[in-house]
Amino acid sequence: MKVLTLDAGGTNFVFSAINDGKRQGETILKPAFGDNLDKCLTTIIEGFNELSKKSSNKPDAISFAFPGPADFNSGIIGDLHNLPAFQGGVALGPMLCEKFQIPVYINNDGDLYTYGEALSGTLPMINSKLKNNSNPKQYKNIFGMTIGTGFGGGMVHDGILIKGDSIAAGEIWVTSNRQSTELNSEEGISIRAVRHFFSEFANINFNDCPQPKEIFEIGIDKIKGNKEAAILAYNKLGKFIGDSVANIITLFDGIVVIGGGIAGAKELIIPGIKSELNRGFNKLTGGKNPRLNHKVFCLNHENEMNEFVKPCYKSIKLPFSDTEINYNYEPRSAFMFSDFDTSEMISMGAYYYAAEQLKTK
Repeated sequence: MKVLTLDAGGTNFVFSAINDGKRQGETILKPAFGDNLDKCLTTIIEGFNELSKKSSNKPDAISFAFPGPADFNSGIIGDLHNLPAFQGGVALGPMLCEKFQIPVYINNDGDLYTYGEALSGTLPMINSKLKNNSNPKQYKNIFGMTIGTGFGGGMVHDGILIKGDSIAAGEIWVTSNRQSTELNSEEGISIRAVRHFFSEFANINFNDCPQPKEIFEIGIDKIKGNKEAAILAYNKLGKFIGDSVANIITLFDGIVVIGGGIAGAKELIIPGIKSELNRGFNKLTGGKNPRLNHKVFCLNHENEMNEFVKPCYKSIKLPFSDTEINYNYEPRSAFMFSDFDTSEMISMGAYYYAAEQLKTK
């Protein structure tokens, strides 16, 4: 099966073809023209046309990630912030279906990213390591977070993408966050958040603030600058992320995988995540409740990965019997900055989403 895919960002569109679960040929990068609807739509058509011409076999479907709000079931895009030309309802899916005469499926990037990580990325990698260490535990739940211009999310259970009744499940960006209760999560988990935090700690104007990559390089002494402010900025970002990770693990009880442009700075982000996960809640009667019922591991750290994959069982006897059974005595979860390319995982998720839709229909 061949599927044409697109990862639509606010600045660039990345087109690729997936054939039988593998990327075919090189990706095609085009500017988004997000403030000009005619140019943007023409670019999308041209991108899919170029992909089609590069292969002899006809594609079975088009499937891609596009920002919301949208009626993804109908392929109609609503009023977008990152692509402001889309206003009032644009029938993008039906237009492409009429143009190419094949099924067209659209979903948001957080959902498709997580679907890719669930079926061909982080989740099978973790489960393989567990199996190789004679650990019978296999994880079925994964929540994906994408951090870049915005903060996206998606959830998959046992190979099934959880979409919600309005195709709006996993919209984590509008959840609250106790790090700054007056802000939603995205205002503390995004490119602009890192820059705001750095400008705050460095006491400079936001407009004079470097981009996240430079802030990270300042923080690791690769380039000169206010190192303390850089470390504090990413630590604060990590605390925002940590609160979201804790909420997801509590509600969804699974692995959390993190991708997106800002994930390259994980070295400075992870300490903030851990500090939040280890911070308890006050009790009215005094003392504290733990932040989580789970023991949570950071799988980017080799020592924690090695401990996580070891069997966590002990043998206990049935009451009034000599029969013994295994007892999984410790609920465990984990978070991890993905080792896989985010755009590729989105493309793979789009491929598997199309495959599932075609099979269902």
